[in-house]
Amino acid sequence: MVQLKPVSALLRLILPPIDRAILRMSNGNGTASVWLAALPPLWLTTVGAKSGLERTTPLYGIPADGNLAVFGTSFGQEHTPGWVYNLEANPLCTVSYGGQSRPVVARPASEAEEPALWEAAADIYAGYLNYGDWASHRRIRVFVLELA
Repeated sequence: MVQLKPVSALLRLILPPIDRAILRMSNGNGTASVWLAALPPLWLTTVGAKSGLERTTPLYGIPADGNLAVFGTSFGQEHTPGWVYNLEANPLCTVSYGGQSRPVVARPASEAEEPALWEAAADIYAGYLNYGDWASHRRIRVFVLELA
């Protein structure tokens, strides 16, 4: 099996700014991630845990029983992404998904929910399973975003 960790590390650096530019140019209708991997775009706006400032992060949203799930994988990188800490400090956030922006409340997925959420994520993009292996030194947090 080919080790794709360097590719994921590169994508982690280049996809977010490319996605932001394409999102602006397409009036919120597309991103490179969607076009390249057929993943659903999601823009999560949180309040910074330390700064108190709004932060918007492009993520992949996984449909989950009428809600969306997000995974703190950071493409399997070493560190937990900052948005995870933001949601833990303040679960009220905004999601832009499918051309609509909505207030949501993020809650940690329960232990019972997580296996099904990981399976749903892997059905959309099998690379999610690699991220767990690559980031085995840390716990990847999974959140369910529910309408506020």
